[in-house]
Amino acid sequence: MSRDARWKALLDLLVDRGRLDVEEAAAELEVSAATIRRDFDQLAAQQMLVRTRGGAVVHGVSYELPLRYKTARNASEKQRIAAAVADLLAPDEAVGLTGGTTTTEVARALAVRGDLTSGTPALTVVTNALNIANELAVRPQFKIVLTGGVARPQSYELIGPLADGVLSQITLDVAVLGVVALDVTHGAAAHDEAEAAINRLLCERAERVVVAADSSKLGRRAFARICAVDTVDTLVTDTAADPELVRGFEEAGLRVLTV
Repeated sequence: MSRDARWKALLDLLVDRGRLDVEEAAAELEVSAATIRRDFDQLAAQQMLVRTRGGAVVHGVSYELPLRYKTARNASEKQRIAAAVADLLAPDEAVGLTGGTTTTEVARALAVRGDLTSGTPALTVVTNALNIANELAVRPQFKIVLTGGVARPQSYELIGPLADGVLSQITLDVAVLGVVALDVTHGAAAHDEAEAAINRLLCERAERVVVAADSSKLGRRAFARICAVDTVDTLVTDTAADPELVRGFEEAGLRVLTV
């Protein structure tokens, strides 16, 4: 197992359990205790966990994995969701993409769509996510607009008031939101309030709003609200979604696609 794969596995275990002992982690990953101690020390130096005597605990009360360590979670579900979201977008539209693992997969699905291989432009993409802009900027048929702002290392997203000037001057056909939580009562939410504020602006500038969220995000709440559920037109999720939750979203007026 490579170091990056091992670190991701350690962080996943830490998120699930809140605390890990060195011996416990070594047994789970089938490596030596010395390797785990070294991993814990290096991850603590990056402020991704807090070292304790004999183990580690999550860093802070509201722990959030950096994007590069979340990409493999529910990967197949996210790819199916992304393909379905990409199919909802028409050539020549102006599309807003927030940051996140699922929206990154949406960008990749758009990049390989046969009817978007040419055009002037084939699609206009407005995003505050540096990694999404980087993936699509090499494709000349896409017009890429970055919002501006200050980079947030965990999600590669640009946040802050610098983005307001760009977003106040544009109109979008559709905004595609990646969220950490979506609940009928509390709406769509993110961990970070500045990130949520940019996502809210993208929604306000769009004719319609699509939430791309795997089933683990549904029925959950998070700290920073993005928008009310009645702002969302379409929810695209996976087939593992709780039927009761799906019914609740549909009764709230959302079109729900499960893939």
